[in-house]
Amino acid sequence: MHCHAKFLTCLLAGTFLSLPSAAAPRHKPGSDAGDVYVLTNQASGNGVMVFHRLPSGKLSPRVVYPTGGNGAGSGPDPLGSQNPLVLNETRKILLAVNAGSDSVSGFRAGGDILTLANTVPSGGTMPVSVTVRGNLVYVLNAGGGAPNISGFTLNTNTGALTPLANSTQPLPGGSASAAAEIAFVPGEQVLVVTEKGTDQIDTFALDDNGLAQPGAAFHSRRPEPFGFAFAQNVAVISDAAGGKPNKAALSSYKIRAGKNPKTISAGVPDTQTAACWVAVTDDGTHAYAVNTASGTVSSYGVSVGGELTLTDATAAGGNVPADISLSTASQFVYVRNGGDGTVEGFIVNSDGSLTPLTLGSGLPDGAAGLAAR
Repeated sequence: MHCHAKFLTCLLAGTFLSLPSAAAPRHKPGSDAGDVYVLTNQASGNGVMVFHRLPSGKLSPRVVYPTGGNGAGSGPDPLGSQNPLVLNETRKILLAVNAGSDSVSGFRAGGDILTLANTVPSGGTMPVSVTVRGNLVYVLNAGGGAPNISGFTLNTNTGALTPLANSTQPLPGGSASAAAEIAFVPGEQVLVVTEKGTDQIDTFALDDNGLAQPGAAFHSRRPEPFGFAFAQNVAVISDAAGGKPNKAALSSYKIRAGKNPKTISAGVPDTQTAACWVAVTDDGTHAYAVNTASGTVSSYGVSVGGELTLTDATAAGGNVPADISLSTASQFVYVRNGGDGTVEGFIVNSDGSLTPLTLGSGLPDGAAGLAAR
């Protein structure tokens, strides 16, 4: 079920709640430019729209690069997922799912230019999320009667993908999963998947060849786990809470190979509605939750041990915000606004507060995902 669908009537569309901050910027604007990428996710032909990022953090639109596949869905949150496109660790490879043609595409990213390496079958139905570590890639296929994860090897020079034999594993929740995200656990040979439909968090151990083993499911401490990001090996996971007004929260779990996830913080509320997407700064000290139905972004402090503390329930706002990504070195955070087809940028200050900075426009209806560098 899409994150916005159950509570569209309570959206504060077009309302901007950003509060200027007197805090110093987290990093002084540097000399390095970058890019922000968004999937067009069109059924007639998927593509990646590139926004050039100036060293100041401001955006200017560039061009759309076809993925060689098709998108699926419409509205602010068409895929109901986090990370349908991601950059690798060097930020020189971009991976994108094609939910409408059951495929995944690999690009070499050079400046504002994307070079398509190949587009291959995703190993299942309706891929909605992708993750990468080194030369290993896994895709989350959320559709059909048997949702699964499936692996690939990556050519880290070109971005070309090759299916990894015997890597496909079904999700423990089966057809009721409504899965949202897949990601590698930093420093561990483990994958994590969130299942919105079953309130489960799945873990998949990897063998020495990178092959996923059968998944284990653990009940989330709060309803509807959705997007997540990591502070070291602590997963900071949003609790969408079925869209119940003012019941959104973040939880954190320590994830280690061969052990049950350990709850660190259970359902720390942000007093908003429908927390769906999550970002964590590179140093693991600040987390951000995108509350789609409230039209807000909440900020949290993260302790060394992964404990969460709400710092600002309305650190920023937007028009049906539906994705989030931090740039290189966590200087800037970008949010995709599903209500008006824009990307809004904020300066990340030293105390984790956010200062409005820039607005990019031109996204089509049904756009999805966000990746920044």
